[in-house]
Amino acid sequence: MTESLEQITTRNHAKDIDKAWETSWTRKLTIAIITYASALLFLWLIKVPEPYFAALVPVGGFLLSTSTLAPIKHWWVNRSSQN
Repeated sequence: MTESLEQITTRNHAKDIDKAWETSWTRKLTIAIITYASALLFLWLIKVPEPYFAALVPVGGFLLSTSTLAPIKHWWVNRSSQN
């Protein structure tokens, strides 16, 4: 069964939107806020001193990992394509 050009274009557009969402700052910040709230609640429940500050640790790790992986991926793709 062949797809019409319009169906292919629509599908490709949806895939492009999904890719854009995966790398968007909106997604990253939403995950960071949810991570902070979850960590804060957990740390507060187990009575960790200064839970507001301690809850920043997993958020910082997440944001750091998402911002540094793009350059590493770029380096890896360039290196792998040369082989």
